[in-house]
Amino acid sequence: MSTHAKGHDYHLVDPSPWPFMGAMSALVLAVGALLFMHDITPWVMPLGFALVIYTMFVWWRDVIDEATFRGDHTPVVQIGMRYGMVLFIASEVMFFVAWFWAFFDASLYPGGVPGSEEMIGRAAHTGGMWPPEGTETFSPWGLPFLNTLILLTSGTTVTWAHHALKKGDQKGLINGLWLTIILGAIFTGVQAYEYSHAGFGFADGIYSSTFYMATGFHGAHVLIGTIFLTVCLVRSYKGHFTPEHHFGFEAAAWYWHFVDVVWLFLFCGVYWWGG
Repeated sequence: MSTHAKGHDYHLVDPSPWPFMGAMSALVLAVGALLFMHDITPWVMPLGFALVIYTMFVWWRDVIDEATFRGDHTPVVQIGMRYGMVLFIASEVMFFVAWFWAFFDASLYPGGVPGSEEMIGRAAHTGGMWPPEGTETFSPWGLPFLNTLILLTSGTTVTWAHHALKKGDQKGLINGLWLTIILGAIFTGVQAYEYSHAGFGFADGIYSSTFYMATGFHGAHVLIGTIFLTVCLVRSYKGHFTPEHHFGFEAAAWYWHFVDVVWLFLFCGVYWWGG
């Protein structure tokens, strides 16, 4: 028997320089961000960002090669990858729980928790009411409601693309992805327009800080999800996905649906109830 014969269904990855390069790139980016924020030099941060992007590109290129051309992503390996994606989304859920917790803690107790030492300090910032005195909040039935319809529609189109892929309909897959990407870009544009017309700035108090952290991080996730789907679109044109083997697309679709659900909570809790 050949010493290179594979007697199991698992994928033992080859030695790769990309984890080390990714760690070093992240370090350069973090140090560059600190130097930029302290007005020392603005040039280290773009270098770190470029290195991170390059590492992502070459690392994912190798993963695509392993999955598509080398056959390393067997059904057993794909099960592990699905578990990994589920755990990643669970960690993202807890990430947003932190921002919702901050928002609801401030809105339910605008004067501080009775009997606590923070009552005087918080009441000074909120006036003992929510939204705080003088805060001009968004009407939930304007641009936020429009963005809700846009994002829910995009969830429908990505599901259409997924079903088309499972049926071997390449045209339906590509059309569904194009529509989802366009809707995601429109959502981002509408939110940027909304931010530019906000009646409060990031540092204008506890309402604005919690509002921008929750909605801003969601907007970042929409942008990441749009890039995720764009990569899937390019791979679709290259014929990388088959009805039996398309975890890369499946992970993107799961991520997009997660983004949809988070926005529904943001719309109902932050824009409608919290405003």
